Amino acid sequence: MSKRPCEKAIIGKKLGMTRVFAENGAVIPVTVIEAGPCAVVQKKTQENDGYAALQLGFMDKPERKATKPEKGRFKKAGVPCKRHLKEFVLADMENINAGDSIKVESFTEGEKVDVCGMTKGRGFTGPVKRWNVAKLRMTHGVGPVHRQAGSLGANSDPSRIMKNKKMAGQYGHERVTMLNLEVIKIDTEKNLIAVKGAVPGPKGGIVFIRDTVKK
Repeated sequence: MSKRPCEKAIIGKKLGMTRVFAENGAVIPVTVIEAGPCAVVQKKTQENDGYAALQLGFMDKPERKATKPEKGRFKKAGVPCKRHLKEFVLADMENINAGDSIKVESFTEGEKVDVCGMTKGRGFTGPVKRWNVAKLRMTHGVGPVHRQAGSLGANSDPSRIMKNKKMAGQYGHERVTMLNLEVIKIDTEKNLIAVKGAVPGPKGGIVFIRDTVKK
């Protein structure tokens, strides 16, 4: 996500996709995210840490699973042990202190947000699935090379495979940010936010939501 200061930010968990109907009957595909509540675990300042940021914690975890330094940090902030931590640089952090709670109420319906998450990991895949290269004809005589990459380049010159050649390898499990997603609906009682379109990651994946950098 962008390093620019944002006006609002929160950590959430992707629940899945569904659809909602607009007043004119149009079908809108949405992704439902359980956003917050997030506790402010630490407030970093320019004097003490060299930069200003807020560290948010999301989802409680048993105290027995926390390390001794983690227990001290959470105890100092006066919040339960959290499973996920993330730092955000907010434009206005003067009125926010450690121990405060940030809820989905800070967002409003109709505004645009950026959602960042880790895509689904697909393991070691071939070039057809990873790069969508063309397959050979699925007919007799082609041989057992239908889904191979084909030629990797010239032979004697330059006598090597050029950089950025689309080959088989690790696919997925990379950080992706979706920009300018519209907030369709907010449920403050259940801490749910529905954004238009798809967001990265599987069901249950952790995502980070902030107001969009492209106003």
